[in-house]
Amino acid sequence: MLYLIGLGIYDERDITLRALEVLRDVESVYAEFYTSASNVNLKNLEELVGKKIHVLSRCDLEEHPEGNVLKDSSKKETALLTPGDPMVATTHVDIILRARKLGIKTRVIHGSSIYSAVAETGLQIYKFGRTTSIPFPEKSYYPTSPYDVLRENLKTGLHTLFLLDIKPEESRFMSVNDAIRILLRIEEKKKEGIFTEETRCLSAARLGGNSIIRYGRVRDLMDYDFGRPPHVLIVPGKLHFMEEEMLKTFAHS
Repeated sequence: MLYLIGLGIYDERDITLRALEVLRDVESVYAEFYTSASNVNLKNLEELVGKKIHVLSRCDLEEHPEGNVLKDSSKKETALLTPGDPMVATTHVDIILRARKLGIKTRVIHGSSIYSAVAETGLQIYKFGRTTSIPFPEKSYYPTSPYDVLRENLKTGLHTLFLLDIKPEESRFMSVNDAIRILLRIEEKKKEGIFTEETRCLSAARLGGNSIIRYGRVRDLMDYDFGRPPHVLIVPGKLHFMEEEMLKTFAHS
């Protein structure tokens, strides 16, 4: 049996009572922390669970799960802990499919996720369009797809949630400031007026914990210090009057 368990959006204290009950009963516990930035303290989590937690790398889980978590779950009750909610990352969908092909039963225990936490900004969840990620640019890799997604969402008046790249193995976590500058560089190339220094956006850090949310023009937010990750960037679409009223409470002057 394999349990996929969400740790929630902020730290180890976000885990549910149902998840703790399962974790204290299973024989083997694994965790991954590469799909999302996390403030989980592993030592504190192990004390809560009452057993050792084996941390998997991206390679361990995506390329060789049959040698670790799937191997154990074929013989005994096993849990895989993930940041946020297990079903947000496609990696975990792949693990479930692999498990089922091997005849391993699976069960999901959900956790809080960025997809619900963004409502803390006052923007209405059902008015978000397609979500997109902003990756760290590389020498031969500078995708413009985040800009293209923003354009399409704005055409229909929908909000755009940008998930920011992380490279935990390199201790690199993209900040809102990085994301803004990347989008401005794409704007310089495309010159469509989709994302400029006058664009109004929401920048948020550590939602669900000691959160910081600021709303204002890009030029006013690009140098603001949002502190530790995780960060997200949101460009609102057409606003309802209640959304406008809520955003005023986060206005950055």
